Amino acid sequence: MRRWILLPLLALLVFAGAADARSKRDKTLDSTLEEYAATLRWGNFEAGIAYIDPDVLKERPIASIDIERYRQVRVSYYHPQPPVPVGKEEVRVIAEIGIINEHSQSERVVIDRQLWRWDAKAKRWWLMSGLPDITRKDR
Repeated sequence: MRRWILLPLLALLVFAGAADARSKRDKTLDSTLEEYAATLRWGNFEAGIAYIDPDVLKERPIASIDIERYRQVRVSYYHPQPPVPVGKEEVRVIAEIGIINEHSQSERVVIDRQLWRWDAKAKRWWLMSGLPDITRKDR
């Protein structure tokens, strides 16, 4: 009789533990996305590099000319959509970014399609898609 009582209780504890781990991962995602958004809102693209997966940076290092381009613009707004799961450990975020060229004072809109991956070992989210391409004009 005790086994029948213990089995459901054990299952409940296992599911609660999994839900708690998922909840912590979701909270980490929320805080990571908020921090990244604040970084870009302030136009600090160089600090945004810290969010990119190190393996992605090894494969596609950010060129110095791109760093110079980021230094010549200001962000007028950053409007992200809610994250959408695309796999067990990945989410997509689409953000609309208003970019103002400091020299011409012209504004344009860039749509940033972000892919974020959960790293269970490091217990953090990594940006897989890199920094926004500010040379593209979406509107």
